[in-house]
Amino acid sequence: MTPDGSPWTVAPDGGRPEGRTCSHLAALPAAPEPVPHVCAPCRARGWNWSRLRWCTTCGHVGCCDSSRGRHAQDHHARTGHPVVLSLAPDEDWAWCYTDEVFLVRTGPARSRAPG
Repeated sequence: MTPDGSPWTVAPDGGRPEGRTCSHLAALPAAPEPVPHVCAPCRARGWNWSRLRWCTTCGHVGCCDSSRGRHAQDHHARTGHPVVLSLAPDEDWAWCYTDEVFLVRTGPARSRAPG
C-alpha cells in the first residue's frame, strides 16, 4: 500500500521524466467486481478483440488499443473517465489516460480468474 492507502503506484518508465504522479490513485479499487469478459461493441459488430480493459469509474469493459475497435480508448475519449484496469489474466496493471502513466499493484496480485 502507498502512504495514502492505495494498492496502486506509478510504474517507473524509462522513457518519461521521474516523479510523475497519478491524481486518481486514491480512488482506484483494488480489483474489479466480476465483469463480463466481452467487448460488447465488438461483439455487436461481429469483431474479435485482443485484450480487455475495465473502466474504474463506471465498470465499462472495452477492448485494448491493439484491437480493431479500440473501445476502451473510445470510452475514455467520450466520457473523460481517467483509468482502465487490464482484465487480461497475465497482466496486472492499470493505465491513467489523463496523467499518461502506467500503474502497478503495490500489494498482493489480484486473483487470476479465467478470462
